[in-house]
Amino acid sequence: MPLDRDNLVVLDMMRAAGRPPFEQLTPDEAREAYMRSRALLQPDPEDVAEIRDLSAPGTDGPVPLRLYRPLGVKSAEILPGLVFYHGGGWLLGGLDSHDGVCRSIANKARCIVVSVDYRMAPEHKFPAAVQDCAAATKFILTQARDFAIDPKRVAVGGDSAGGNLAAVMALMARDGTLPPIMFQLLIYPATDMAMTTVSSQTVRDGVPLTSGTMKWFIDHYMRNDADRIDWRASPARAASVAGAAPALVITASADPLHDEGEDYARRLEREGVRVAHVNFSDQIHGFLSMGKIIRASGTALGMIGEALRREFAFIEST
Repeated sequence: MPLDRDNLVVLDMMRAAGRPPFEQLTPDEAREAYMRSRALLQPDPEDVAEIRDLSAPGTDGPVPLRLYRPLGVKSAEILPGLVFYHGGGWLLGGLDSHDGVCRSIANKARCIVVSVDYRMAPEHKFPAAVQDCAAATKFILTQARDFAIDPKRVAVGGDSAGGNLAAVMALMARDGTLPPIMFQLLIYPATDMAMTTVSSQTVRDGVPLTSGTMKWFIDHYMRNDADRIDWRASPARAASVAGAAPALVITASADPLHDEGEDYARRLEREGVRVAHVNFSDQIHGFLSMGKIIRASGTALGMIGEALRREFAFIEST
């Protein structure tokens, strides 16, 4: 499929760097390579009014959090919130890798963003990430006023593996396992660990995330075959998604996760959930955090900010 010129620049940079695919590296080597690429591809971080490192009580110790308060709001003003789960295949990334994205969303959506640093594979396999995200989300929602967050206007969101975790948190909130959330932001989410879609099998080379790389991530995250069909790993396999929070689903065509993200958006709609699905047909997986080179990142972040502001305003007015 044709890619925009900015994507081609990124792919040329990858080839020039000569970095092996992640699946040819150890997890620690992959983490180092991932963070080096973040420095090359992410724009300078936006200023925000406040950044605070916090923690939530988890099932296996504290879960680190980072809170962002946007520029241009009064210091004591109660704001809506977004609980954000970073991508990276449940193995890479953390608070620093998505710092720029969180700053941008906070400013564009005029909301407080709280980023969650959950435990990662292969040291901590499924369901450790789900447990940490659930514990952190519950803590943020129940203590929202302490963070100047309006508990009635809290969304969840994330990219890739983080989009997977956001979809799971939305279903847990629907079921009453977590307090209510009012919106879910799913950015090229992984929704089915079985990898049965066409795109999951056919995006094989030339892009940062290939079918082989995705399989490597999943194999590190899952303990066994039973985990792959657990809805907490594969929200697409939940018995029902009816009653989940409204959603914005963003996909990219040059991405092994494209089809399952699109399928999940269609299922949400089919089962009565209000959903907007936007596909960037000329983009690669991960483009949102490549804004130094890929200008479509700014377009997507602007869209996310506007969508969140609209949803927050709707709740405020009802």
